[in-house]
Amino acid sequence: MQIIPAIDIRRGKCVRLIQGDVRDETVYSSQPVEIAKLWQGKGARLIHVIDLDGALSGKTKNYETIMKIIRALRIKIQVGGGLRDEDDIKKYIRADARRVILSTSVIASDEFLEKMIDKYGEKIVIAVDAKDGFVAEKGWKEVTKIKTLDFIKKIEEKGVKRIIYTDINRDGVMKGPNVKGVEQVVKNTGMKVIVSGGISRLKNIERIMELSKKYDNIEGIIIGKALYTGGIELKEAIKVAKDS
Repeated sequence: MQIIPAIDIRRGKCVRLIQGDVRDETVYSSQPVEIAKLWQGKGARLIHVIDLDGALSGKTKNYETIMKIIRALRIKIQVGGGLRDEDDIKKYIRADARRVILSTSVIASDEFLEKMIDKYGEKIVIAVDAKDGFVAEKGWKEVTKIKTLDFIKKIEEKGVKRIIYTDINRDGVMKGPNVKGVEQVVKNTGMKVIVSGGISRLKNIERIMELSKKYDNIEGIIIGKALYTGGIELKEAIKVAKDS
Protein backbone atom coordinates (compact mmCIF):
# COMPACT_ATOMS: atom_id res chain seq x y z
CA MET A 1 0.00 0.00 0.00
CA GLN A 2 1.43 3.33 -1.05
CA ILE A 3 1.05 6.47 1.06
CA ILE A 4 0.91 9.50 -1.22
CA PRO A 5 1.23 13.02 0.23
CA ALA A 6 -0.78 15.74 -1.50
CA ILE A 7 0.30 19.20 -2.60
CA ASP A 8 -2.48 21.51 -3.74
CA ILE A 9 -1.24 24.68 -5.45
CA ARG A 10 -3.22 27.91 -5.68
CA ARG A 11 -1.64 31.19 -6.78
CA GLY A 12 1.76 29.54 -6.51
CA LYS A 13 1.29 28.59 -2.85
CA CYS A 14 0.72 25.30 -1.07
CA VAL A 15 -2.82 25.36 0.31
CA ARG A 16 -5.58 23.14 1.62
CA LEU A 17 -9.29 23.67 1.09
CA ILE A 18 -12.30 22.24 2.90
CA GLN A 19 -14.51 20.22 0.52
CA GLY A 20 -12.92 22.08 -2.39
CA ASP A 21 -14.29 25.48 -1.29
CA VAL A 22 -11.84 28.33 -1.97
CA ARG A 23 -13.55 30.35 0.75
CA ASP A 24 -12.14 27.82 3.24
CA GLU A 25 -8.53 28.09 2.19
CA THR A 26 -5.51 27.74 4.46
CA VAL A 27 -2.07 28.60 3.11
CA TYR A 28 0.57 26.26 4.54
CA SER A 29 3.58 27.37 2.54
CA SER A 30 4.60 29.82 -0.14
CA GLN A 31 7.24 27.30 -1.27
CA PRO A 32 5.58 24.20 -2.81
CA VAL A 33 8.93 22.94 -4.06
CA GLU A 34 10.30 22.84 -0.52
CA ILE A 35 7.20 21.01 0.68
CA ALA A 36 7.69 18.43 -2.07
CA LYS A 37 11.31 17.96 -1.04
CA LEU A 38 10.18 17.61 2.59
CA TRP A 39 7.79 14.77 1.72
CA GLN A 40 10.47 13.13 -0.39
CA GLY A 41 12.87 13.32 2.55
CA LYS A 42 10.30 11.67 4.82
CA GLY A 43 10.04 8.65 2.54
CA ALA A 44 7.36 9.40 -0.04
CA ARG A 45 7.77 7.48 -3.30
CA LEU A 46 5.10 9.44 -5.17
CA ILE A 47 3.53 12.88 -4.64
CA HIS A 48 0.02 13.93 -5.65
CA VAL A 49 0.15 17.48 -7.09
CA ILE A 50 -2.98 19.42 -8.03
CA ASP A 51 -3.17 22.77 -9.81
CA LEU A 52 -6.23 24.15 -7.99
CA ASP A 53 -6.39 27.27 -10.14
CA GLY A 54 -6.40 24.99 -13.15
CA ALA A 55 -9.13 22.79 -11.75
CA LEU A 56 -11.33 25.80 -11.07
CA SER A 57 -10.66 27.60 -14.35
CA GLY A 58 -10.35 24.67 -16.73
CA LYS A 59 -6.86 25.68 -17.87
CA THR A 60 -3.41 24.94 -16.45
CA LYS A 61 -2.27 27.87 -14.28
CA ASN A 62 0.63 26.68 -12.13
CA TYR A 63 2.66 24.88 -14.79
CA GLU A 64 5.99 26.53 -14.00
CA THR A 65 5.69 25.82 -10.28
CA ILE A 66 4.83 22.19 -10.95
CA MET A 67 7.73 21.87 -13.38
CA LYS A 68 10.04 23.16 -10.65
CA ILE A 69 8.74 20.41 -8.38
CA ILE A 70 9.38 17.76 -11.03
CA ARG A 71 12.94 19.01 -11.59
CA ALA A 72 13.71 19.21 -7.86
CA LEU A 73 12.72 15.64 -6.98
CA ARG A 74 14.27 12.21 -7.39
CA ILE A 75 10.82 10.65 -7.02
CA LYS A 76 7.86 11.05 -9.39
CA ILE A 77 4.61 12.97 -9.17
CA GLN A 78 1.08 12.41 -10.40
CA VAL A 79 -0.42 15.70 -11.53
CA GLY A 80 -3.87 17.07 -12.27
CA GLY A 81 -5.99 20.20 -12.33
CA GLY A 82 -7.35 21.81 -15.47
CA LEU A 83 -5.96 19.17 -17.83
CA ARG A 84 -8.66 19.24 -20.47
CA ASP A 85 -6.68 19.17 -23.70
CA GLU A 86 -3.91 16.97 -25.05
CA ASP A 87 -1.26 19.67 -25.29
CA ASP A 88 -1.23 20.18 -21.52
CA ILE A 89 -1.28 16.44 -20.90
CA LYS A 90 1.70 15.95 -23.24
CA LYS A 91 3.72 18.63 -21.46
CA TYR A 92 3.61 16.75 -18.16
CA ILE A 93 4.13 13.32 -19.69
CA ARG A 94 7.18 14.60 -21.56
CA ALA A 95 8.43 16.09 -18.29
CA ASP A 96 8.32 12.55 -16.87
CA ALA A 97 5.33 12.84 -14.55
CA ARG A 98 4.38 9.30 -13.62
CA ARG A 99 0.67 9.91 -14.18
CA VAL A 100 -1.63 12.61 -15.43
CA ILE A 101 -4.99 12.98 -13.70
CA LEU A 102 -8.09 13.68 -15.77
CA SER A 103 -11.61 14.41 -14.56
CA THR A 104 -13.92 17.00 -16.13
CA SER A 105 -12.46 16.40 -19.58
CA VAL A 106 -13.49 12.75 -19.61
CA ILE A 107 -16.94 13.45 -18.18
CA ALA A 108 -17.54 15.75 -21.13
CA SER A 109 -16.19 13.52 -23.90
CA ASP A 110 -15.99 9.75 -24.31
CA GLU A 111 -14.01 10.29 -27.50
CA PHE A 112 -11.34 12.29 -25.68
CA LEU A 113 -11.01 9.63 -22.98
CA GLU A 114 -10.66 6.84 -25.51
CA LYS A 115 -8.01 8.78 -27.42
CA MET A 116 -5.97 9.53 -24.28
CA ILE A 117 -6.13 5.93 -23.05
CA ASP A 118 -5.16 4.65 -26.49
CA LYS A 119 -2.15 7.00 -26.69
CA TYR A 120 -0.90 7.10 -23.11
CA GLY A 121 -2.22 3.95 -21.39
CA GLU A 122 -1.55 3.81 -17.67
CA LYS A 123 -0.04 7.28 -17.69
CA ILE A 124 -3.69 8.35 -17.47
CA VAL A 125 -5.51 8.10 -14.15
CA ILE A 126 -9.09 9.26 -13.68
CA ALA A 127 -10.21 11.28 -10.66
CA VAL A 128 -13.63 10.11 -9.53
CA ASP A 129 -14.79 12.94 -7.28
CA ALA A 130 -18.05 11.96 -5.64
CA LYS A 131 -20.62 13.79 -3.57
CA ASP A 132 -23.68 12.01 -2.19
CA GLY A 133 -23.36 9.27 -4.78
CA PHE A 134 -22.93 11.53 -7.82
CA VAL A 135 -19.87 12.69 -9.78
CA ALA A 136 -18.70 16.29 -9.37
CA GLU A 137 -16.82 18.30 -11.98
CA LYS A 138 -15.18 21.67 -12.69
CA GLY A 139 -13.06 21.73 -9.55
CA TRP A 140 -15.95 20.22 -7.55
CA LYS A 141 -18.05 23.32 -8.19
CA GLU A 142 -20.80 21.38 -9.95
CA VAL A 143 -22.37 18.03 -9.10
CA THR A 144 -23.60 16.17 -12.16
CA LYS A 145 -26.53 13.77 -12.43
CA ILE A 146 -24.09 10.95 -13.21
CA LYS A 147 -24.10 8.26 -10.55
CA THR A 148 -20.64 7.46 -9.25
CA LEU A 149 -20.83 3.71 -9.82
CA ASP A 150 -22.26 4.19 -13.33
CA PHE A 151 -19.35 6.49 -14.20
CA ILE A 152 -16.84 4.01 -12.80
CA LYS A 153 -18.34 1.18 -14.85
CA LYS A 154 -18.27 3.29 -18.01
CA ILE A 155 -14.64 4.36 -17.75
CA GLU A 156 -13.53 0.82 -16.93
CA GLU A 157 -15.21 -0.35 -20.13
CA LYS A 158 -13.24 2.35 -21.97
CA GLY A 159 -9.96 0.81 -20.79
CA VAL A 160 -9.07 2.90 -17.74
CA LYS A 161 -6.83 0.94 -15.36
CA ARG A 162 -6.62 3.23 -12.32
CA ILE A 163 -8.82 5.77 -10.51
CA ILE A 164 -8.47 8.17 -7.61
CA TYR A 165 -11.67 8.02 -5.58
CA THR A 166 -12.45 11.06 -3.42
CA ASP A 167 -15.49 11.53 -1.22
CA ILE A 168 -15.85 15.31 -1.35
CA ASN A 169 -17.90 15.44 1.84
CA ARG A 170 -14.89 14.06 3.74
CA ASP A 171 -12.16 16.09 2.08
CA GLY A 172 -10.40 18.50 4.43
CA VAL A 173 -12.81 18.05 7.34
CA MET A 174 -10.60 15.61 9.28
CA LYS A 175 -13.44 13.20 10.10
CA GLY A 176 -12.02 10.07 8.56
CA PRO A 177 -12.75 8.43 5.20
CA ASN A 178 -16.12 7.10 4.10
CA VAL A 179 -15.09 3.46 4.41
CA LYS A 180 -18.47 2.14 3.26
CA GLY A 181 -18.28 4.35 0.19
CA VAL A 182 -14.76 3.12 -0.56
CA GLU A 183 -15.92 -0.47 -0.26
CA GLN A 184 -18.84 0.16 -2.62
CA VAL A 185 -16.37 1.42 -5.20
CA VAL A 186 -13.66 -1.21 -4.90
CA LYS A 187 -16.05 -4.15 -4.91
CA ASN A 188 -17.69 -2.88 -8.09
CA THR A 189 -14.58 -2.44 -10.20
CA GLY A 190 -11.49 -4.31 -11.28
CA MET A 191 -9.55 -1.07 -11.69
CA LYS A 192 -6.83 -0.11 -9.23
CA VAL A 193 -8.14 2.40 -6.69
CA ILE A 194 -6.29 5.14 -4.84
CA VAL A 195 -8.33 6.37 -1.88
CA SER A 196 -8.56 10.08 -1.03
CA GLY A 197 -10.58 12.25 1.33
CA GLY A 198 -10.79 12.43 5.10
CA ILE A 199 -7.62 10.60 6.16
CA SER A 200 -6.95 12.32 9.48
CA ARG A 201 -5.16 9.81 11.72
CA LEU A 202 -3.25 6.55 11.58
CA LYS A 203 -6.35 4.51 12.49
CA ASN A 204 -7.95 5.67 9.23
CA ILE A 205 -5.04 4.15 7.33
CA GLU A 206 -5.42 0.94 9.29
CA ARG A 207 -9.12 0.78 8.32
CA ILE A 208 -8.27 1.10 4.63
CA MET A 209 -5.53 -1.50 5.06
CA GLU A 210 -8.07 -3.91 6.56
CA LEU A 211 -10.31 -3.31 3.57
CA SER A 212 -7.41 -3.97 1.21
CA LYS A 213 -7.10 -7.50 2.61
CA LYS A 214 -10.59 -8.17 1.28
CA TYR A 215 -10.21 -6.22 -1.98
CA ASP A 216 -6.78 -6.39 -3.53
CA ASN A 217 -7.36 -3.52 -5.97
CA ILE A 218 -6.81 -0.81 -3.33
CA GLU A 219 -3.42 0.54 -4.35
CA GLY A 220 -2.77 3.67 -2.31
CA ILE A 221 -3.96 6.36 0.07
CA ILE A 222 -3.61 10.09 -0.50
CA ILE A 223 -3.10 12.21 2.62
CA GLY A 224 -3.46 15.98 2.57
CA LYS A 225 -4.47 18.22 5.44
CA ALA A 226 -3.46 15.82 8.22
CA LEU A 227 0.17 16.02 7.13
CA TYR A 228 0.12 19.81 7.30
CA THR A 229 -1.62 20.06 10.66
CA GLY A 230 0.49 17.34 12.27
CA GLY A 231 -2.40 14.94 12.68
CA ILE A 232 -0.35 12.34 10.81
CA GLU A 233 3.42 12.06 10.58
CA LEU A 234 4.35 10.85 7.10
CA LYS A 235 7.08 8.46 8.24
CA GLU A 236 4.66 6.81 10.68
CA ALA A 237 1.97 6.54 8.02
CA ILE A 238 4.38 4.84 5.65
CA LYS A 239 5.43 2.42 8.39
CA VAL A 240 1.79 1.56 9.22
CA ALA A 241 1.04 0.90 5.56
CA LYS A 242 4.12 -1.29 5.25
CA ASP A 243 3.58 -3.27 8.46
CA SER A 244 -0.20 -3.82 8.31
